[in-house]
This record gives sequence, structure tokens and C-alpha cells, in this order.
Amino acid sequence: MTNSTGRRFLGLNPEAGVSVRNLLTFYFACLATIMFASFIPQSQPFLLTEFLGIEQERHGMVSGLLNFWAEITIIIAVAVFGPLSDRFGRRPVTAFGFIIMSAGIALYPHARDIQELLFVRLFYSVGLAAVTTTIVALIADYVQDESRGRATGLQGVMNGIGAMISVFLLLQIPAILQNGGASAQEAGIQTYTVVAIIAFLTGILMLAGLKNGTARSSSEHSESILAIASNGLRAARDPGIALAYGASFVARGNLMIVGTFFTLWVTNHGTAEMGLSRADALAKAGMIVGIAQGCALLGAPLFGILADRIDRVKALTISLAVSAVGYGSTFFITDPFAPGMILCAVLIGLGEISCVITSGVLVAQQAPKAHRGAVIGFFTLSGAVGILVASVVGGYLFDHWRPSGPFVFFAGVAVLVMGWSILTGKSVQPLAEASANGPAQSAAESPAGA
Repeated sequence: MTNSTGRRFLGLNPEAGVSVRNLLTFYFACLATIMFASFIPQSQPFLLTEFLGIEQERHGMVSGLLNFWAEITIIIAVAVFGPLSDRFGRRPVTAFGFIIMSAGIALYPHARDIQELLFVRLFYSVGLAAVTTTIVALIADYVQDESRGRATGLQGVMNGIGAMISVFLLLQIPAILQNGGASAQEAGIQTYTVVAIIAFLTGILMLAGLKNGTARSSSEHSESILAIASNGLRAARDPGIALAYGASFVARGNLMIVGTFFTLWVTNHGTAEMGLSRADALAKAGMIVGIAQGCALLGAPLFGILADRIDRVKALTISLAVSAVGYGSTFFITDPFAPGMILCAVLIGLGEISCVITSGVLVAQQAPKAHRGAVIGFFTLSGAVGILVASVVGGYLFDHWRPSGPFVFFAGVAVLVMGWSILTGKSVQPLAEASANGPAQSAAESPAGA
């Protein structure tokens, strides 16, 4: 394809009016989002033990409960933030999200019981919903279709860097402070405060660096919020968008399982079987999760290039296969510190990032520009449902079956969606081609009353 703007940046073809500053700010937002989204669930075992005194045997169900209600909040919020970002622009919604996340992170260690912790988690989740909704829409807004695979691959690299900053730096802070003489609670409060300040400054940066304006023409602003939101659900008549929604279910569920149950599994094993302190066990868990995120970092550009070189449904199918093998292989692991876990971590990292990239590229390819925010909102909503299911089922399997239970369960879900992609792949027609064919216009672009 020809780059209509004649400009390139990092091998990408930006849309007209998108500056280098806009792109750099966007990619920093990708890094920061995953950094904060990883920190909250991965630091949670430390908080449950040292602040709330919850016994280890209940960690799986408590973590699942917190994630369940957080995702209920996200499900409601994304249906609002997608249309709001269409109407008022991505910049204010993204900045608002980071500032709300900052407040939630600051309040997190001050919760005195599960009820207060849940309230703070829900507050934080509103901000996370705002940011994750606009992040996917910004890829489609900022980069032309022919290079969106590479753009999403670079997004995956930034996600990987953000996750590694979380596990190799942020999760190490409590142990470092405790070794310096601070109590567990002092170390925890100081750590959460530092992370909250970073989140607040990130929100201010979004206001300064993202592109101003909205994605829609002024004539479209007469639609109600409810009418805009309904377009996201109606767009699922396009088989490519429907498949992307299903893939988002897997991709976000994968992220939640790694972020919550991987750390919990390794941390609990370290304290129960190896006699480590909770802070030291959390640090070691971060190192193993870091291997998975390091592989995600290395694999992101490869899957981004793959999504530009081959049919995007085929790229998604390959990603789902890698995910199924990686997550399913944990069934054979009983000691998370054994060498076999390293291979699992490698495959999990590749499966995690590849599903995120290929599902995001597919929905960006199929989403009509007029209703892009609404489609991305429902894409994010589908991912939120995936996290909800992973929270409830994963928490139960973690406590009542085996620590690898959540991973094995989502390996099965990945197999089901992979079968869906194989069966429907030939019926998915890229939006640009569908529009060019006139009568074969994509269902996603059909009038609301059609």
C-alpha cells in the first residue's frame, strides 16, 4: 500500500495530522498502562498478607472476588468511555483515566478491610477502563492500516517494557525498603505512593502530548451516547469484528491470569515451601513473571510484522495456538521454581502478547471510522468479560484444584476460539476491501437502522 501522507516514523505510516510527539506520547501511554495494570494485581499478595492479615488459603478466592467486581465496573465503564472518546476526543478521556488510576493506587494500601479494598479497586478500575478503551482506538486513529501490525507490535514492545519495569523495579521496592529498616506497612505505603505520583504525572503528560480533537465529524455529534454505544454491539454482524471480540476475551483473560495467579502461585510456594518472607517471595515471583514479560517484549515486534505480512485472521489463529500450548503446559508443573517453569514462562509470554497484538490489529482493520470508539469500547468490554470469567473460575480452580488451574482453563478457551477463527476465517473481508466492493459493504458500516 502507498503511504498517502508521505511521512514515516519508526517504520510506521502516520495518519495526516499526527505528529511525532503524538506517537511518542501514545507509546508512553502503552508502557504506563501495562506498568500500572501489572503492579496492582501482582502486588496484591503482599497487601493481603501484610496489611489485611488474610490467610494464604483464601488468597485465590479473595483475588478472584476483587477482579470479578473490578471487571463488572469495567464492563459498565467501557460502554461509556468508548462513545465519550468519539464525542469529546481521546486526549481528555485518556488523561482522566490516568488521574483516576493515580488516586486509586494512592488509596490502595489504606484500605482497612476487604470491603474498603474492593471500593478502592473499583475506583481504580474506572480509570483503567478509560485508558484501555482509548489505547486501542488511538492505534487506529494514528496509524494507517498498512502499518498497523508493526504499530501494534511496537505497542507490544512498550507493554513488555512497562510490565518488566513493574516486576523488576516496582515489585522490588517493598523488599528493598524492608531490608533498609522499614516495616512492611511503611514499605508498602511508600511504594504505592511513588507509583501513584507517576500515574498522576502520566495523566498530565497525556494532556500535553496527545492529538487534540475528536475522531468524528461535527454532524455526527448529534447522536446520543446510547445510539453511539449501540453501534459497537451492532458492528458484531461483521464476522471479523465478532471474532475480534472473542479474541479479546482470550487476550485479556490471559493477561489477568498472568498478572494475578502467576504471581500468587510463585509467592505462595516461596513462603509455604521455601520459608521466604512475603516481600522476598514477591521479588522472586517478579523475576519469573519477568521472564514471561521479557519474551513478550521480544516477541511483540515479530507478531506485529506477521500481522502485516499474512492474513490477520491467520495471524490470530497462530497466536491462539501458541497461547493454548503455553498455558496448557502448566498442567505438568508442580514446582514453579523448577526449570520446566522457565519454558512455560517463555510460551506464556509469547502467547499473551501475540493474542493482544493480533486481536487488536484485527479489530482496527474491521472497525469503521465513524464508530471506531464504540467498536473499540465493545472490544474492550469483551476483554473485561474474559477477565471476569478468569477471575471467578480461576480463583475457584486455584484454591480447590491446583495453582495451575486458571492457566489450564484458559488454554481450553483459547482452543475454542482458535476453532472459531479457523471455521470463519474465509468469511472475514477486510473493511477497506468491503467498502470498495460497493454492495459487499461491511455490516459494521451499515446504517443503524439496517
